[in-house]
Amino acid sequence: MSGYFDLSGSVAIVTGCSTGLGVQMAKALAAQGANIVGLARREQLVKEVASSIEGEFGVKAIGIPCDITDTAKVEETVDEVMKEFGRIDILINNAGTGSVCPAEDVKDEDFQWELDVDLTGTFKMARSIAKKAMIPAKYGRIINISSMYGMVGNKIAGSAPYHAAKGAVVNLTRALAAEWGKYGITVNAICPGYFYTPLTKETLDSDFFQANARTMIPLERYGNEGELDTAALFLSSPASSYVTGVILPVDGGYTCM
Repeated sequence: MSGYFDLSGSVAIVTGCSTGLGVQMAKALAAQGANIVGLARREQLVKEVASSIEGEFGVKAIGIPCDITDTAKVEETVDEVMKEFGRIDILINNAGTGSVCPAEDVKDEDFQWELDVDLTGTFKMARSIAKKAMIPAKYGRIINISSMYGMVGNKIAGSAPYHAAKGAVVNLTRALAAEWGKYGITVNAICPGYFYTPLTKETLDSDFFQANARTMIPLERYGNEGELDTAALFLSSPASSYVTGVILPVDGGYTCM
């Protein structure tokens, strides 16, 4: 393995690693030699993903069931990974949720749940891994997966709690980058646009969304599998050592208009 994105021997934790974009990014890192720790709530799925990655890429890969909203479970999981590998070089905070509901009808508990998963869970993972692995090592790469909806509003699918949580992730990213830079830790955010995943395919293929894509996205299409991977690789790489606090949209140009 060689080149700018060589991650040989490094250890990467990817949350939300049971389906969709989390699995794609984990595979991209594994293809560059990173050992992978996949976290998700669904134990069987995350273990199957880890086994598949290990078989395909010849790296060490393990799947651990973990609810990132549970502080004790987060701490226990990070301890387990440190015991297994002795290091954590990369964290991709990908786990998230997202409900659609008119703002005036959003229930308190639904708003709180969105914050608990997308914002507080992201912070809990970063806090634990920074304290136990990255600050002592004076090195780390943290990539928070926000959303283009963390940067703008939208008229087509009411999701105010999601916008609020993902917008908070954007500024949490800047805050952690500012605070942890002295330890050699970079903290950046990726803001994906519309990507096909098992959860989004039906919605994105609807006539309404297809017409909206042609109007709102300069590239006039959704993101394809693999088109998020290069951003994740770039920000995970030792070569991106002078890039921190950056909010990187990967959205076909949606947020440039």
